[in-house]
Amino acid sequence: MTDTLAKLEILADAAKYDASCASSGGARRNSRDGKGLGSTTGSGICHSYTPDGRCVSLLKILLTNFCLYDCAYCINRRSSDVRRARFTVDEIVELTLDFYKRNYIEGLFLSSGIIRNADYTMEQLVLVARKLRLEHQFRGYIHLKTIPEASRELLDEAGRHADRLSINIELPTEAGLKQLAPEKTQPSIRGAMASLKLKIDAVEGERRVSLRSDAARRARPRFAPAGQSTQMIVGADAADDAAILATSAGLYAGYGLRRVYYSAFSPIPAASSILPVKPPPLMREHRLYQADWLIRFYGFAHEEVTKAAPGGMLDLEIDPKLAWALAHREQFPVDINRAAKEMLLRVPGLGTRAVAAVLRSRRHRRLRLEDLARLTVSVKKLLPFVSLPDHRPLLLDRQDLRQHFVPPPRQLPLFG
Repeated sequence: MTDTLAKLEILADAAKYDASCASSGGARRNSRDGKGLGSTTGSGICHSYTPDGRCVSLLKILLTNFCLYDCAYCINRRSSDVRRARFTVDEIVELTLDFYKRNYIEGLFLSSGIIRNADYTMEQLVLVARKLRLEHQFRGYIHLKTIPEASRELLDEAGRHADRLSINIELPTEAGLKQLAPEKTQPSIRGAMASLKLKIDAVEGERRVSLRSDAARRARPRFAPAGQSTQMIVGADAADDAAILATSAGLYAGYGLRRVYYSAFSPIPAASSILPVKPPPLMREHRLYQADWLIRFYGFAHEEVTKAAPGGMLDLEIDPKLAWALAHREQFPVDINRAAKEMLLRVPGLGTRAVAAVLRSRRHRRLRLEDLARLTVSVKKLLPFVSLPDHRPLLLDRQDLRQHFVPPPRQLPLFG
């Protein structure tokens, strides 16, 4: 057991650089009917929050941090001198079951360095998922990191056992990949993504067409029901935010990804001289997530978001929706009682839930300022951009309006 704990310490720490481990979108399963083991709907030690508000906990580990590849930005690269470890398939299965029974976790996020070759590595990952599902009737969430160069048969089997599959795009541009990870190629990565999309679409299409009853549809096997995701490293190469968001928009449109995760580059020991000495500001990662949300849920094209970004970089002081609004003041103020949903979604301070509440409420009466204050917590932010029967914006024409939203610099206390 001591050896297993030592491996866990190494391989759980090695997995922390992978951000794409949320479990949203998974099929709702549990063992309350007396069948199987595990659940995707319970709660435990919180590791992440899903978009629908559930708190989920995942055992997030690598099969091994040995790797044949020598990606410059990776702590587990071939030339790194980090401590190495490797789990057996049975050790991961036992850890997952033991952690679940202790109510520590609700599922498993499993990735790995490349050992021997892509097919061998993928085979080991699939074997873990297969044993959990078939031998132990585990119904918790399983997310497998897939190897782009692995065979189609192995990727297909991974999708039969896992809730979500993910293939890391690694870097936003082909040039960045050639410079920092020459053993990986975008055609290989995107080809694997395309294969997964075709399989997911085909299985879901068969379920919709051939099965009429809900019970029969639920009983039919699914393929990666939570879809596929990817991760992109931010700040390791010269790609600006405009290039990053353009790549993300293409991935969403072309491969039906559920989510693109952004991971700020973190300097590693004995790093290559071609890497930055300092990490990018964490606020840059945060702004990319906000911009990504605008593209996915608010009807913005990625060009709209980045056009307001000088030099292709998002403003670190204000959020991208506010930056867009300030650059397009001619479209404001928006009449809360008459504007279409699409325009309401572009008002700073109005989220999707607040807009839905506005649309419901105004069917019955004309909204006033006090009504808006009950529907959103960001009243201060939206007041310059909206009009109501008892409110007309006063700040919209001010040249210093941006500064109105920039928080004052924090002053550190003199003593402790």
